[in-house]
Amino acid sequence: MPSSSRSGRGAGWVIAQFALMAVILVLGVFRPIWPDLVRIAGFPLILGGVVFGIWSGRALGVSLTPYPRPKEDATLVQSGPYGLVRHPIYVAGLLVFLGYGFLASVPATAAVALLAVLWHFKAVVEERHLAGRFPEYADYRRRVRSGV
Repeated sequence: MPSSSRSGRGAGWVIAQFALMAVILVLGVFRPIWPDLVRIAGFPLILGGVVFGIWSGRALGVSLTPYPRPKEDATLVQSGPYGLVRHPIYVAGLLVFLGYGFLASVPATAAVALLAVLWHFKAVVEERHLAGRFPEYADYRRRVRSGV
């Protein structure tokens, strides 16, 4: 997995996730494609992911960052989507890419599993940073499931 020390904030994780997102998009042009019933499920997944992602990003506000290490002025958000899962932006992203995979191709969908694994390990690194920064994170972590 990418190192969290590459930029001090975790640039390796960000590069890896965007590279994998690009791979998923490219794999969308390959065969085989899903049957129509599966492809139709792609639309609501994408829509739900976009809505959940916007809600999650707005809830974070100025604390939003692609890096696993929080910003210096970050606050611990525990309400809204962060009261449902600890990593709602990752959940939203997975919904969007899963929906895209269903619309595009089986190989693109399979690659979404790799993105889920990457985000799981990135979330582990992120949680280490959050626990070190916010004493109340341990209680929040016990109350709210991860999501990835």
